[in-house]
Amino acid sequence: MAEAPNTPDEIEVRAKWGNFKFTPENEKLAKWQIAKYPEGRQRSAVMALLDIAQRQVGEETKTQGWLPVPVIEYVADYLNMPYMRVYEVVTFYTMYNRAPVGRFHVQVCGTTPCMLRGSDDVFAACKNKGMAKGKTTPDGLFTLTEIECIGNCTNAPVVQINDDNYEDLDYDIMSRILEDLAEGKTVPAGSQIGRKTSEPEGGPVVLKEMVKSNHDYRNEW
Repeated sequence: MAEAPNTPDEIEVRAKWGNFKFTPENEKLAKWQIAKYPEGRQRSAVMALLDIAQRQVGEETKTQGWLPVPVIEYVADYLNMPYMRVYEVVTFYTMYNRAPVGRFHVQVCGTTPCMLRGSDDVFAACKNKGMAKGKTTPDGLFTLTEIECIGNCTNAPVVQINDDNYEDLDYDIMSRILEDLAEGKTVPAGSQIGRKTSEPEGGPVVLKEMVKSNHDYRNEW
């Protein structure tokens, strides 16, 4: 796995983010999230508010976003929670970034199913584009992180880039994805070999009638 996040100097972080607060649009979204929970349970919205805050930081920095300490403190105060309780959430879930990341956060699954299906080739493609685990490329475009299973084992190897999963990868496909993203092109998410969801490679081999309609098999059994 990647090393611990290399966070910037605290003085610099507080100077830049010490006055953080939600934009009017995000304030409205935060209140909408909080309103989902009954009175006295507002702290249950902590994950949603952290995500909103991280995305706001991302918008301001033109990256995928991260959570500086003053921003975490802001969310804690917003929900009247001890800072440490919020920090525990941030450090538990890998969806929250504790250090700056690039415009594209490339998270490669390195667990056993993906490894057996070729995640080493995916890492090689990233390396040959100048990427290193736990680091951001000098142009600020890509950050590479090795992650644990993200639940797409059937379509391994899998990479999550920002909010999307890219599946059925190999060296050439991953190289193309990175090149297209660097050029500002849109890369369709999901299987890169044309599979629908988790169907077998080459298409379904059973229940083929279900591909185009909700076929009723009961009279055939």
